[in-house]
Amino acid sequence: MQGFAGFMWLLSTALTALSLFALVDAAFRREDAFRATDKQTKPFWLIILGIALLVSVLFSLLSFLPIIGAVAVIVYIVDVRPAVRQISGRGGRGGGRRGGSSSDGPYGPYNGGR
Repeated sequence: MQGFAGFMWLLSTALTALSLFALVDAAFRREDAFRATDKQTKPFWLIILGIALLVSVLFSLLSFLPIIGAVAVIVYIVDVRPAVRQISGRGGRGGGRRGGSSSDGPYGPYNGGR
């Protein structure tokens, strides 16, 4: 039984860490990137992820509430975060493209067919 309790503690700690990561990540993303991807709004995700973090800290995994929180965190990490990150640029904190000119295409500079 002690092995199961240890596994549940490890799983609960991992869920709490993942919830905290998702909340901090969402907090540092630009608000307009959420609107541009049609993935709800930044305040919506901050509230959902904050509740998921709170639930994962307060309740055990034997309850259904942390499982609902885990689903919300997984949806954010798998679906919302990549879309928002793509809009925000590579690191998500910058203003989009880095370096290059406005005539650069996806495979390098576009020089008008010359």
